[in-house]
Amino acid sequence: MKDRLFALQDAEYADFQSKLTPNVPRERFIGVRVPAARNLAKQIMKEGKPTGFLKSLPHDYFEEDMLHGLLISQILDYDECILELERFLPFVDNWAVCDTMSPKVFRKHRTELLQKIPEWISSDRTYTCRFGIGMLMAHFLDEDFKPEYLELPAMVKSEEYYVRMMVAWYFATALAKQWDYAVNYLQDNRLETWTHNKAIQKALESYRITAEQKDYLRTLKKRDYRK
Repeated sequence: MKDRLFALQDAEYADFQSKLTPNVPRERFIGVRVPAARNLAKQIMKEGKPTGFLKSLPHDYFEEDMLHGLLISQILDYDECILELERFLPFVDNWAVCDTMSPKVFRKHRTELLQKIPEWISSDRTYTCRFGIGMLMAHFLDEDFKPEYLELPAMVKSEEYYVRMMVAWYFATALAKQWDYAVNYLQDNRLETWTHNKAIQKALESYRITAEQKDYLRTLKKRDYRK
């Protein structure tokens, strides 16, 4: 698998990607653009499920992890997808690999997925928690939304930047899609100050939030006395 990834190498892109994921050492980057990695994942799955690669953890390179996540996203059997996710999530060590994973099969198995999401969100592993919040955001803020789902990210207590940022992202998206329910969490000061303000910042940057809503959100900003 390494040979196939190195055949797609772009050294300059490796430098760029390493700057976006500063917690991953530069030497772990090959330099493969995400669209190329996606195409490779599709090609590999057409050839047959790469069982050996999926079991060979941990990987040496960032792109191997990226490819691993993309391959999992292609698995069409729900139980098998969950099995591979559970095997892989403990080895995910950066936001880029975490956020690239979006299993197609989840769209048809939301009931079962909703049972897994709280488990992921409550994990003390940074990127397992982030993944869970991301799946809640992706699948349960539209027609399958229920107000009580907002409690799951609101209850997360973490000092990890990439967890706090995902909670903020979730609530900014919830403000755009479910304003009447999400805004209550800001009005009632349910979020930690940094996350509260970051959610407002991201909402202010959104074209899906009206001018009137943005004006109101500005009045809800909090001062962080820890600074």
